[in-house]
Amino acid sequence: MAATVGSALNWWARTKGEHTALIVAEDRLTYRELHDWSSRLARRLTDEGVKPGDRVGLLGSNSLEWPVAALAIVKSGAVLVPLNARLKAAEIRKIADDSGLSLIVSSPAHLPTAEEARAGGRDFAVLDFGIVDAERDGAPDDFKIDRAPEEPIAVIFTSGSTGLSKGVILTSATLLGIVLENTLTQDGFSPGTVALLVLPLAFTPGLVYGVLVTTILGGTLIVEPELNPSRAVNLIEQHRARVLFGVPLIFEALSKAPEFAEADLGSLQTAIIGGAAVPVELLGRWAAKGVLLRQIYGMTESGGVATATLPHEALEHPGSCGMGSIFTEVRVMGTDGALLGPGELGELVVRGPGVTPGYWEAPEETAAAIHDGWLHSGDLGTCDEAGRISFVDRLKDLIISGGINISPVELESAIATLDGVAEVAVIAAADARFGETPAAIITGTVGDEAVVIQHCEALLSDYKVPRYVVLRDEPLPRLPSGKLDKRTIRAEYRDVAERFPRAR
Repeated sequence: MAATVGSALNWWARTKGEHTALIVAEDRLTYRELHDWSSRLARRLTDEGVKPGDRVGLLGSNSLEWPVAALAIVKSGAVLVPLNARLKAAEIRKIADDSGLSLIVSSPAHLPTAEEARAGGRDFAVLDFGIVDAERDGAPDDFKIDRAPEEPIAVIFTSGSTGLSKGVILTSATLLGIVLENTLTQDGFSPGTVALLVLPLAFTPGLVYGVLVTTILGGTLIVEPELNPSRAVNLIEQHRARVLFGVPLIFEALSKAPEFAEADLGSLQTAIIGGAAVPVELLGRWAAKGVLLRQIYGMTESGGVATATLPHEALEHPGSCGMGSIFTEVRVMGTDGALLGPGELGELVVRGPGVTPGYWEAPEETAAAIHDGWLHSGDLGTCDEAGRISFVDRLKDLIISGGINISPVELESAIATLDGVAEVAVIAAADARFGETPAAIITGTVGDEAVVIQHCEALLSDYKVPRYVVLRDEPLPRLPSGKLDKRTIRAEYRDVAERFPRAR
């Protein structure tokens, strides 16, 4: 029996088959039901022509079918490629080409988008969730195809700072390293854990920490189709949830629910927060409920969480995100490759069992990001005398809006296809709700801001569409090399949200 998520699911089905594995809205699955359903579907996918190593996309919003399909794809020996349900056809097309998708399994609501993406280039098959639902009932089944621990089980595409997207490889070995480290260092992650997920399943928290980690630990994953703060607070109390993760926006919303003041939330042993700056007042609000919000630093390439604040330091060091973990080091490195001391500003680097072995079929990008055993984050930070890490700024231009990465390069490429655009630079604008939001600075003759917004809405997911559009007459500043001088542009428009009206 291989050390895989399929093996874990098989074990829990045999030893505690009636234990609840999944709760999605009002629907529930036991471990026996989840195991058999995903095995029947894995067999069906194999019958449909899916072969070990094939890349299979999964497109849909949070639903009961999504985690079943995800586990089935992995159990079929294929490589799961989760697709953000908000992606447009052109964005899916890019991921399909980069990963070499052979199939997309899509929810009915997203089927037109999948079909449109299919028509745009190399062929791949599209099946809707009807194939998932058809295998819900049937005979017990133990079907699974195990692959070697170092082989990919998923490729998670994430926005980069110098390109459009890169596929981060997740292997069984990496996944088990993440599980081991979390069970040793975070009380909430333990066998039988109950986790509440109010984030999309297609992102690293939802897939890795939600579906895969909870399944390996034989726990219960509560998946909400959408964020309803009052309902989420009630679910924590009702199910004695031990794990909750999210961006500050989520914890802020829950804390403002009417039920929050009287709710017993003491079951939460691991409440991890990241993706944007965390107000100290928010930390205090949750601490008053007996819940210590642990700030994290990490990225998909580091398994999602590279370091989290120690529980007893959550309030004492609100500007820190911990000092690594039992097997994971997070350090500050200078441009010469030497590790820096307390107070020195440098690049944050990570090494540990949760670090990806690389990017999918991108050896140059892999070599640039991972060398001498360290994952280079492209982020600036410092550490104190005790080794506590503080994030300072980004070396890369990535915009983080509500905890979701947005690549300025992608937006600039899309806007540049609009007739009349001579130059475009996309920068981050301050936003009270999301932390950051895109702002597009444009020269040329495009008419007005509405034209730009309409053009972007046709090509990009709604969260990527700029909320600010600035049309200027003067050329954008450039470096001697001819590249746009982003530093000067950001300085000139650092108060863009105050000086210009929102375009949408």
